[in-house]
Amino acid sequence: MTITADHIRETLDDYLDVHPGEKERLAAIPELLDDSAELASRKEFRGHVTAGAILADPDGRVLHVKHLALNRWLLPGGHLEAEDSSLLAAAQRELIEETGIPASAVIPARGRPVHIDAHPIPANPAKDEPEHRHFDFRFLFRTAADVGELQTEEVTAAAWRHVHAIEDETLRSRVIDALR
Repeated sequence: MTITADHIRETLDDYLDVHPGEKERLAAIPELLDDSAELASRKEFRGHVTAGAILADPDGRVLHVKHLALNRWLLPGGHLEAEDSSLLAAAQRELIEETGIPASAVIPARGRPVHIDAHPIPANPAKDEPEHRHFDFRFLFRTAADVGELQTEEVTAAAWRHVHAIEDETLRSRVIDALR
């Protein structure tokens, strides 16, 4: 079941009910939805939605993966797929695919995103993709499991790091609060 524009809007509205100060920063999302943009499609180059996962272990460490194409340590996540039933499910699927951690060992900490990030993506001529924006809906998960077999097409390494290693200050603060 493909993620619908209504689901994206409802998830955004739920998030903004908790974080109303971010309405202006995220205004492009409802504007694009109002303009009938297919935000669940990675071919929507005005911008599209992605799903990210913050995975915390019992010690409060957060899993980072080294992204192959970008050669950077990031949080797991990626593009939506046609079979994703929700943004939360997409984030969990990406987490499981990239890290090899079994789905049964990953527990969502809450149903709404802990953070939504909007950031530019540079053009990628190899994929025939122009510069565009990602609207990354980030969800918090917990696990006591360790990393399994990595998805080597996208990830070259994984490491549990202190929560302070999260680069985005707002996301870091929210994760710290949620882990208390």
